[in-house]
Amino acid sequence: HLAALVLARGGSKGIPLKNIKLLAGVPLIGWVLRAASDAGVFHSIWVSTDHDEIEKVAKQFGAQVHRRSPEVSQDSSTSLEAIREFLNHHHEVDIVGNIQATSPCLHPSDLIKVADLIQKEGFDSVFSVVRRHQFRWSEVKKGENKMTEPQNLNPAKRYRRQDWPGELYENGSFYFARRHLIEKGYLQGGKMAYYEMRAEHSVDIDIDIDWPIAEQRVLSFGYFGKEPLKEVKLLVCNVDGCLTNGRIYVTEDQKEMVSYDYRDIVGIDLLKKRGIQVRLISERDCSKTLSAMKLGCIAKVSVTNKLKVLEDWQKDMGLSRKEVAYLGNEESDVECLKKAGMSGVPADACALAQKAAGYICKSSGGCGAVREFAEHIFLLLEKVNSARKQ
Repeated sequence: HLAALVLARGGSKGIPLKNIKLLAGVPLIGWVLRAASDAGVFHSIWVSTDHDEIEKVAKQFGAQVHRRSPEVSQDSSTSLEAIREFLNHHHEVDIVGNIQATSPCLHPSDLIKVADLIQKEGFDSVFSVVRRHQFRWSEVKKGENKMTEPQNLNPAKRYRRQDWPGELYENGSFYFARRHLIEKGYLQGGKMAYYEMRAEHSVDIDIDIDWPIAEQRVLSFGYFGKEPLKEVKLLVCNVDGCLTNGRIYVTEDQKEMVSYDYRDIVGIDLLKKRGIQVRLISERDCSKTLSAMKLGCIAKVSVTNKLKVLEDWQKDMGLSRKEVAYLGNEESDVECLKKAGMSGVPADACALAQKAAGYICKSSGGCGAVREFAEHIFLLLEKVNSARKQ
């Protein structure tokens, strides 16, 4: 029984609840859980946590949850202690694939190859490494009367990068080990093997990268699911709660007014300039409001079945599901969010809509969410174009 285990403690000295903080619209832990699930090699996938919110997110991504004890949830607790506690409660598990939550560029193909090393080639432990081309020098502490010395080079004959194979360093993305090793107090031992990950997939937020840089790396090199990304040709946006903040102001003479953010109008214009058609949908009759906004978008109001409208538009334009993006915020948007190739919700969307969406905006509805989602679409389009060039 091969189990994937992600350790996700609630406490974090640097970023509160870092493990579920949104990274490129997905909770950090969601990136590795998606990769583990799509690898298809694990008999079970677990998250070990001491926090209710992390448990909730883990279950949203299909993982089972092991509630770790306070004894192994301290700042001083080691990964090995948490893994041993997990095994004490799950006697069916023979091999643990400990996957680090802070490695969002992990791909299923890596996990599949490592599972083969353990299950088919008989290794007792396998861990991830990355190749680095860095020259090392000895440290000279303040006050010491000595010179630094080269550790892995001859200064008189410095290698060119292309002539030097470099060195292998642990990158912490994962450690696979058999039960008998872990019970003896080892994550590495017995018949050992390393697995070399590609440098661009070796992203560790814990060590050397900040959030904005990590988001750019994930958008460029992250794993977005089994189906390849396609160029978005249509964005369907719910009006109330996405384009507007959902509030309706009523004057004394019973006229309705709504407010919108000019940034969202700019976002719609930018989408159009990129050749992406934008269509609006609403459950109420807001045709006068949309006419006053002069957006120049096809709109369908007084809609009782949003999914049917979405599918009709998709069919009329001759688009595949992956070429359609949807921005919604209510329970009535959930099926559309699930069906669209790219889906998003504002930060203040209802819980069911957030669970169904692939991207959760930092902005609320009517406060720049449309513009933010447009920027997200553009970034993913760059990923599509980059893949085509490769």
